[in-house]
Amino acid sequence: MPSPKGYSARQIRLHWLVAVLIVLQFVLNEPMSAAWEMVENGQTPGFNWLVTSHVLGGVLVLIFALWRLVLRQTRGVPAPPETEPAALRRLGHLGHLALYALMIALPLSGLAAWFGGIAAAAEAHEAMKAALMALVALHVLAALWHQFWLKDGLMARMKRPLD
Repeated sequence: MPSPKGYSARQIRLHWLVAVLIVLQFVLNEPMSAAWEMVENGQTPGFNWLVTSHVLGGVLVLIFALWRLVLRQTRGVPAPPETEPAALRRLGHLGHLALYALMIALPLSGLAAWFGGIAAAAEAHEAMKAALMALVALHVLAALWHQFWLKDGLMARMKRPLD
């Protein structure tokens, strides 16, 4: 797999677009939860554009996450900083794998719950939501640690293309 010097403009745009969509998914969680509660109680929720936005946002996260994986496979990603210890490189790699897994599994479980009425999928969706929140927080903290503690320029790779 190739290892470019930096991320492409498309990879950077998709990263930030998915980040915004994930934040919006958390913001739109409450209306979705209320609609799901109605479904569980045998009621049919009326049209709510916030619920529709949550569903569409999840579909977009899924599509963009898959697109990002294709770009990772075809274009590659920059290598971790050489000064980073091997254990931290491994943790970073595992963290990214977990983020991608959740960006795929969360929308799929949400779709199965909402359109299939599968309660177990809804429960899995809630559990994965908590895991995603924790991973996103760790991802942000790691980026800030690289920026302000290690000062290795890692964050610059997600600001502008370096190739």
